[in-house]
Amino acid sequence: MHAKANQGLWLLRIDDIDSPRKMSGADTSIINTLESLGLHWDGNIDYQSQHLEEYQNIIDDLLKKDLVYPCYCNRKTLNSSGSAVYSGLCRHTNKQNIPYSLRIKSKSISTRFNDELQGWQDSNFVDQHGDFIIKRKDNITAYQLAVVIDDHRHNINHVVRGFDLLDSTPKQIFLQKTLGYKTPNYCHFPVIIDQQGNKLSKQKCAQAASTESPQNMLFLLLELLQQNPPKTLKKSSVEQILNWAIEHWQSAPLKKMRAINNKIN
Repeated sequence: MHAKANQGLWLLRIDDIDSPRKMSGADTSIINTLESLGLHWDGNIDYQSQHLEEYQNIIDDLLKKDLVYPCYCNRKTLNSSGSAVYSGLCRHTNKQNIPYSLRIKSKSISTRFNDELQGWQDSNFVDQHGDFIIKRKDNITAYQLAVVIDDHRHNINHVVRGFDLLDSTPKQIFLQKTLGYKTPNYCHFPVIIDQQGNKLSKQKCAQAASTESPQNMLFLLLELLQQNPPKTLKKSSVEQILNWAIEHWQSAPLKKMRAINNKIN
């Protein structure tokens, strides 16, 4: 709704390169659910798995420029450090004949940005994020790098996503600056949580969005997103509900909100 209300294009990208977590048929389920709710995307569906060579070429270029280094640390070593931020231990370690990940060399540059809903975000990048992984030990391109390359390829100028990804944004801005890419605008919406405060997700075995009554589901989502749809809209078609949502869309009621409880009073 946010994209359409601002006369933008809404693109569909399937992040399918994390093979250990990839579930067979998940992409088809996502596509069918979107279609049943009348949420039609612009252009062709883009699959990350179609761009593995592009990711690797960019990683190779970062290696040539000495902007990344191999990290041989195992989970036990990382956990024993007592810090979520990597210490840089392997920056000066000689090459070893064991599996390794690749970390980018962090440095003190500004990753400050003004999020449309959450306001100004600032951090000491080195202290709070450090040398983070751009390629995993299992040879999979890390999310942080893949999404930056994908956004650049599609000339994305506005990223709209959940609050749970707000902490990833400084890392992505750092990569954008390192690669010479433009930084898009960001808008992080509150995530929907259950009664225990957990984000609704497949990891928490949350129930999938029902497609049996798409009108009811869309109306519920509009209520959760503080859009105050009129009760009469419940009896409208999917197309009419979406048209109303685009015409009346307001993001202001969601400012500074991190989460939305899925219980409707």
